[in-house]
Amino acid sequence: MSDAAARSTVPGTIGPATSVAAARPSVIQLVFREKGALYAAYMPVFSDGGLFVPTTREYRLGEDIYLLLSLPDDPQRYPVAGKVGWITPANASGGRTQGVGVRFPTDEKTRLLKLKIEEILGTSISSAKPTQTI
Repeated sequence: MSDAAARSTVPGTIGPATSVAAARPSVIQLVFREKGALYAAYMPVFSDGGLFVPTTREYRLGEDIYLLLSLPDDPQRYPVAGKVGWITPANASGGRTQGVGVRFPTDEKTRLLKLKIEEILGTSISSAKPTQTI
């Protein structure tokens, strides 16, 4: 996935991390400009949907992550309060990108977002093309 296709940013912290800061979920802005990048990041393996987020930051399974998601050709930003459901570590086999899979929550708003993503992807969702995860 090219940098221009999808960008994620994790705001940095100033000074040493405190236990209060560690308790708050990360906020990641994830911008998809191309359908191909969205295809590579989409994780239909999660029943409620999810997205792969390239990051070098260490996360634990089940950790909260708050996404601000932008989809191709859609000016709206979608907030998603997800959880880490997949981890691709540094130096993963197959040259996979380091990052985490963020599992969408089970709620109506996110169910509609999952349907929107699947509508954008159309028939490519069942493609055999490799993705960033499975």
